[in-house]
Amino acid sequence: MGTNMPAVISTSRGLEDVELPVPAPGPRDLQVRVRAVSVNPVDHKVRRGGGDKVLGWDAAGEVVAVGSEVSLFAPGDEVYYAGSIDRPGANSRLHLVDERIVGRKPRSLDFAAAAALPLTTITAWETLFDRFRLDAGSTGTLLVLGAAGGVGSMVIQLARALTGLTVIGSASRDESRKWALDLGAHDVVDHHDLPEGVDYIFSPSTAGRIERFAEILRPGGAITAIDEPEGLDLLPLKAKSISFHWELMFTRSLFQTPDMIVQHDLLDRVADLVDAGAIRSTLTTRLSPIDAATLTRAHEMVEGGHMVGKVVVAEPLE
Repeated sequence: MGTNMPAVISTSRGLEDVELPVPAPGPRDLQVRVRAVSVNPVDHKVRRGGGDKVLGWDAAGEVVAVGSEVSLFAPGDEVYYAGSIDRPGANSRLHLVDERIVGRKPRSLDFAAAAALPLTTITAWETLFDRFRLDAGSTGTLLVLGAAGGVGSMVIQLARALTGLTVIGSASRDESRKWALDLGAHDVVDHHDLPEGVDYIFSPSTAGRIERFAEILRPGGAITAIDEPEGLDLLPLKAKSISFHWELMFTRSLFQTPDMIVQHDLLDRVADLVDAGAIRSTLTTRLSPIDAATLTRAHEMVEGGHMVGKVVVAEPLE
């Protein structure tokens, strides 16, 4: 390959194929040969911010080289991960990622199916177990808004596999309803007909809904949101002592928190659940090859707002 590698960069003109220098791993870095990348709404958000950037925060591939202090992986290992938002993304032949936020790829999945999981899995896991502080003995009712979306799909699966919650999804189309039920939701309701008396709400779309959330949540209930609506007024939650949480799965890597390795551990745990048949990949659309034209198509699908599951761009099947 030499000193340069193929990559796709986001510019003011769109996504473009370029050659970039091969990155050398730092002490805790893995150098990964990227085999598949998933597209998420964060790609669109970062692209809108302007500047030339390599996007892609969901990947699966093979470890090629490791930094001097790496202890969790070795060259040849197959891995999956979401990476860090303050470093270049994975839309490149070779990619650097801190080993503490990387998991072993599920053995039962190919690279494309594995690449659909990391970002949404980490977000869902942190929502349930870090924000809501649930465990295997937890009961009550969880309302998952946007149940057929990437994160909603994983919230449903993890809640069913690892808690005693009753899980209700929201969806507006027959295709979305069927998807959520197939993943394990006990029931699916329309976005405009949310049930009363729930204990927890996962929200990817919070703007204009706080008053409704205050009505349907039980006293002492909780909300975790992953969007960033402007001018959010939380005062309607006070009378019922409802707690409100933000979830950003990049927080640990952005701030190099002492517990960064939690993301490695949870990805390994989910890989075990996948291989045991308790969790399935949310891949629904596979595109090839990994280049600017294909990634542009994938971005358009995600930005259309009607995706069920995840779209992955992968190397062609051999």
